[in-house]
Amino acid sequence: MPTFEITTASADDIRLMADWAHAEGWNPGLTDGQAFFAADPCGFLIGRLDGVPASCVSVVRYGSGFGFLGFYLTRPELRGQGYGGRLWATGTARLAGRNTGLDGVVEQQPNYRKSGFRPAWTNLRYEGLVPVDVAPPPGVTLVDARTLPFGQVTAYDRRFFPEERDSFLAVWTTAPGRTALVALSEGEVRGLAVLRACRTSSRIGPLYAATPEIARALVSALAATDPSAPVAVDVPDVNPAAVRLAGELGLTPSFETARMYTGPAPDVDHAGLFGITSLELG
Repeated sequence: MPTFEITTASADDIRLMADWAHAEGWNPGLTDGQAFFAADPCGFLIGRLDGVPASCVSVVRYGSGFGFLGFYLTRPELRGQGYGGRLWATGTARLAGRNTGLDGVVEQQPNYRKSGFRPAWTNLRYEGLVPVDVAPPPGVTLVDARTLPFGQVTAYDRRFFPEERDSFLAVWTTAPGRTALVALSEGEVRGLAVLRACRTSSRIGPLYAATPEIARALVSALAATDPSAPVAVDVPDVNPAAVRLAGELGLTPSFETARMYTGPAPDVDHAGLFGITSLELG
């Protein structure tokens, strides 16, 4: 009988998980793994069949009461044989007692419902070329996020995420192939956006903003780093202004997931959430 073993993923395993995610059309960032590892080094599990990677899942803990599940994949030729289910059981046990979120692809949402996850909203990935000459509103300036005291960035992020994630953000905003911008007005943070290089469209996430005009300016400024390259934003439909903005920018929907939780949807600033950070870690 083949031997199936579940262990904590190594850095090489996380790179393999990114390859598998790319094959599914998720288009992870080229250096996402660095930030993922910083978020929770023990939060990535790999299942090996006779020593060969067969399935994976991320079960990242945030603070004392929240977790996020992602990267739930099994190699296509091994699906339906129970390996993913065994890994799922091990992973969800690590998040027991926590309100847990995930972004579920359409075909898997019925299975996630059976496991106790309930939908909170739909994320639609919008992609395309955007105008690169949009100025910020009067009184708002866009600056490199790395020039601000890090505490200002993390405090702003807490408005949109249910727990502190400073270690993750420190890498997410500074890893190679990224541009992170903050919108400032009278010294106050009014927006944050990070562009990261991916295998296809570069992705913007998170995209936070006090107003649609600030969000538009952030997207435009990030797109200006390579005007000929398409960008992608995972837009939550819980913020109708974000959906309208994606259409006004000329972006088109290409991919869909549902944000689902095992408990109540966290009380975050939905009106300022114009793009989620990532499908894998929330």
